[in-house]
Amino acid sequence: MLRQLPVFEDPRLLVGVSTGDDAAVYRLDENLALVLTVDFFPPIVDDPWHFGAIAAANSFSDVYAMGGRPILALNLVCFPSELPVDILGEILKGAAAKAKEAGVMIVGGHTLNDEEPKYGMAVTGFVQPGEQVSNASARVGDQLVLTKPLGTGIITTAGKEGVVDAAILKRAIEVMSILNKAACEAMIEVGVNACTDVTGFGLLGHLQSMVKASGV
Repeated sequence: MLRQLPVFEDPRLLVGVSTGDDAAVYRLDENLALVLTVDFFPPIVDDPWHFGAIAAANSFSDVYAMGGRPILALNLVCFPSELPVDILGEILKGAAAKAKEAGVMIVGGHTLNDEEPKYGMAVTGFVQPGEQVSNASARVGDQLVLTKPLGTGIITTAGKEGVVDAAILKRAIEVMSILNKAACEAMIEVGVNACTDVTGFGLLGHLQSMVKASGV
């Protein structure tokens, strides 16, 4: 049985573990707060470069979902020692290209020998205190806006089995590699009540977390 994480009563912690948000938000002063998140997963596509790019975009999305701007990242790598190191090199190159596009500096990381490849990032971002967007503030009557099409998980799973059209898989990879930077900027400009990053738990899973945290 999992024990509940301790909740520290610190007024500087603007968003913590209680709401199940995409990232934590910690206020440094009245003008600056840190957005902190970590995410990594095994390959969802065969091409290592695209896997790295997708994983990086996914890691940055947790910061974007909070209305923040990612600035620094640390690589998290699990990689089998028996696989060619060139594969890992391509994963890191794909991630580095996506980080450059996002204006994020990769400043280090950690590598672990593991049976299955996994890659992701620990990401730090900035947000103005009070302007962070949580998944715990949805209201009755809110309209749901999706910034990307659904179904990429189903498509990539079908791709592993070789039962998906190549053009559809190519388009899914393109969509998963797109940064949510522009969507975040539009969200901030328009103004929203709540936001979450729809990834591993699917639309219904993340929506369940949102309505539960928001009490609606």
